[in-house]
Amino acid sequence: MAILNEKKLKDHDLVILPVDGILDLHNFLPEDVPSLLDEYLRVCLDKGIRDVRIIHGKGKGIMLKTVRALLAKNPMVLTYGPDNATGNWGVTLVTLKGV
Repeated sequence: MAILNEKKLKDHDLVILPVDGILDLHNFLPEDVPSLLDEYLRVCLDKGIRDVRIIHGKGKGIMLKTVRALLAKNPMVLTYGPDNATGNWGVTLVTLKGV
């Protein structure tokens, strides 16, 4: 999966992300998140990965709100919510719908 991130990279280098069910958004700009999240979830479904961990960080909660708003309207998403097992509110757990 290749993603363009102009802020962190020079000359429009592509970032190759492993699609393993864990998406860390720390290195991405907020404006990259909608397309990145959608593409990542689509690839997860294609690979049979239904449980996804999105690391958005704690900060001021802006990325948390953005991610959850996107998940709320994404037709691939069955459920999403905080990682209650660890109490880490910098992570959102997602369950994708089966094929």
